[in-house]
Amino acid sequence: MSEGTLLTARDLHKAFGKTVALAGAGLSVRAGEVVALMGASGSGKSTLLHCLAGIIRPDSGSVTYRGAELTAMSDRERSALRRGEFGFIFQFGQLLPELTCLENVALPLRLDRAERKVAAAKAREWLQRLEVDDLADHRPGDISGGQGQRVAIARALVTDPRVVFADEPTGALDSLNGEKVMQLLTSAARDSDAAVVLVTHEPRVAAYSDRELIVRDGTTVEREVIL
Repeated sequence: MSEGTLLTARDLHKAFGKTVALAGAGLSVRAGEVVALMGASGSGKSTLLHCLAGIIRPDSGSVTYRGAELTAMSDRERSALRRGEFGFIFQFGQLLPELTCLENVALPLRLDRAERKVAAAKAREWLQRLEVDDLADHRPGDISGGQGQRVAIARALVTDPRVVFADEPTGALDSLNGEKVMQLLTSAARDSDAAVVLVTHEPRVAAYSDRELIVRDGTTVEREVIL
């Protein structure tokens, strides 16, 4: 593993029945960088993301995080990584509707047994950084999609993760809200020195990355972003 590399995937293969999702995909992610996985629907980019995050196991190949092989870890060990070392942002936020925005952001800390007051204070700090602290006592059903994604980003970053996985984080937003969400996500992640692995099919979203990886027919081709 080269200096600064957090996450490496090599020669990943994954099939669902007769459908091949990955056919030799690979990449490496360094600390503090944003990597965009681009490709058409069905190209394998979300499957690749899920293998990198330890959500699913590849049929063959390896995923290494900080020198440790994810596929050799138990379910309990991979779950612990996803609670503390990894953060997640999804297309529709997936906030819990019965909790307030503050409680949603504090939830990962509470699941890791942080004291209620400590978790709430840190959650409020992140809501402020994402410019939605005025929504702390609102429930997800009472806020806009763009506001919800900012809350979701706060939830993803509240544990100080080393890697944030974002799967089409602007896919349900209009262009203006999408731009704002990407600005806040990349700025907050870089301030925290967290790497971001971003799945998108939109060039305007990928433009926020340091590197683009094209996923096509289950394989990967890297393309440098010209700034």
